[in-house]
Amino acid sequence: MMPRLPAMVRKEFIQMRRDRLTLAIMIGLPVAQLLLFGFAIQTDVRHLPTVVLDQSRTPPSRDLIAAFENTGNFRIIGYVDDRPALDRAIDRGDAQAGIVVPYDFPRRLVGGTTARVQVIVDAADPLSSQAAIAAAAGVTQSRNLAILSRAAGREEVPLEARVRPRYNPGLRSPNYIVPGLVGVILTITMVLITAMAIVRERERGTLEQLIVTPVTKTELMLGKITPYVGVGLVQMTAVLVLGRVVFDVPLSGNVLLLYAIALLFVIASLSFGLFISTLVRTQQQAMQVAFFFVLPNILLSGFMFPRQAMPPLFQWLGLLLPLTHFLKVLRGILLKGVGLEALWREVAVLTGFAVVMIAASVRRFHKTLD
Repeated sequence: MMPRLPAMVRKEFIQMRRDRLTLAIMIGLPVAQLLLFGFAIQTDVRHLPTVVLDQSRTPPSRDLIAAFENTGNFRIIGYVDDRPALDRAIDRGDAQAGIVVPYDFPRRLVGGTTARVQVIVDAADPLSSQAAIAAAAGVTQSRNLAILSRAAGREEVPLEARVRPRYNPGLRSPNYIVPGLVGVILTITMVLITAMAIVRERERGTLEQLIVTPVTKTELMLGKITPYVGVGLVQMTAVLVLGRVVFDVPLSGNVLLLYAIALLFVIASLSFGLFISTLVRTQQQAMQVAFFFVLPNILLSGFMFPRQAMPPLFQWLGLLLPLTHFLKVLRGILLKGVGLEALWREVAVLTGFAVVMIAASVRRFHKTLD
C-alpha cells in the first residue's frame, strides 16, 4: 500500500545520524535532567537558617536553643544582640527564622509561671514556615513533658513557644506563587524568543543581508534584544496587576525599584537566549537547549521547591541561575517591602550575568555564514 515508506524512514534515520548535536541533545538531556532533579528535588524542608537573640544567656536558654537545633529543622547561623539586628537578618533573607529568649526565661521556668519564647518565621515561603512551626511546637511539647515529669503536681504549662509568621501570616500560597510566576514567565518567554533569533535569520536567509551591512557585532546583538525589553516589562505588569486584583497579592515595597531590577533581569534573560542562538544551527536545537536551561530555573531557583531542602551542591548550582536572585527580589519587595540595602547583592549578580552573557554572545557571533 505504501511502497516508498521504508525508504522515507531510512532517509530520516540517516538525517538524524548526521545531525549529531540534535541526537545528543535528545538522548543526553533527559538523562542529565533525571539525575539532576532526582537528587535535587526534595519537599522535606530541613536546616532553615536561623538567628538567635538570647537575652537570658543562661544554661536553660542554651539547652532550649540546642533542642531547637537538634530537631534538624533549624540551623543556627549566628547570634544577634538586639531585635533590629534579628529583623534585618530576616528581611535580607540571610535567615528564615529567629528565636528570641527573654531575660526572665530561667526565673519563670522554675518560678511556677509560664516561660515564653518567641519563634519568628519568614512565612513568604509557606512550605518552609509550616515545617518551622511544626518543629517549634514539637520542641515545646517535648520540653514540657520532661519538665512536668520532674515536677510532680505542677498544673501550669511551664514552657510556651509563640510562633509569629511574618510577611505572610495567613500562609497563603498565592502570595508565594504569584511573585514567582513573574520571574518564571519572563524566563521562559525571553530566553526562547532570543534563543531562536540568529538561527531564524540564518534559516530565512536574511542573515546574509545583515552580514554585508556595516553594523558591528555588538550593535547586532544589542539590536536583537532591545525590542523585547519593553515586551518583558509589559508581561510583568500584566501578571502583577492580575495578581493584585484576582489573588490579592500585596505590594509592600517600592514599585520603581522593582521595575529597575526587573529591567536587569529581562536583559540578562534575553542575553542568555542570544548566547544560545550563537551555539546552535537550527531552531529545533535552540528550543531544546533553551528548555534545558528553563527547567533548572523552575526547579532549582526556589520557585516550586524550597532551596533549603536541596543538597548543598544543588543550592550552589541554583545560585548560578538569574531567576534565583530575581525571585528573592520579587518576594523581598512585594511581600517584605525591603529596599536596595537588602537587595544590592542580587542587583550585582544580575548586572554581572547580563554583562557577561552579552560579551559572550558578541564574542561567539561571527559575521559569516559558515
